[in-house]
Amino acid sequence: MQITTRLEFDAGHRIPCHKSQCRNLHGHRYAIEITLSGDIIQREDTSDNGMVMDFSDVKAIARRAVVDVWDHAFLVYKNDNVVLDFLKSLPDHKTVVMNSVPTAENMAAEAFRILKSEYQDTYGNHLKLERVRLYETPNSWADALS
Repeated sequence: MQITTRLEFDAGHRIPCHKSQCRNLHGHRYAIEITLSGDIIQREDTSDNGMVMDFSDVKAIARRAVVDVWDHAFLVYKNDNVVLDFLKSLPDHKTVVMNSVPTAENMAAEAFRILKSEYQDTYGNHLKLERVRLYETPNSWADALS
């Protein structure tokens, strides 16, 4: 069985060498979908009976590990020194330095990497992270798959 839940967050970024508008500082209303697979839990008198994982637990983990870290932050590539220096000059600015250019593809891959260990089979139901889908816009997204 597979389940999917979705969260949204706002963040800024830029693609330093992009041939068009994305080389400029800008932001998006991102959405992230987390898809898990596993057996349906069959334990009478438990809160998660009949579920792969309680959606509220899926969301709480994703919020703590990814969404709260990236929400209302500027995601900057570690080698984008001009922007990095500028952001460092802003007192108490929420900046997340990334090892790769913060494209939708790289962000989805990074979120998958972070979340994979968070959703290990702790319920005894073969729980597995299958996909992280990151929407940069309502019509454009990237999928990181297991």
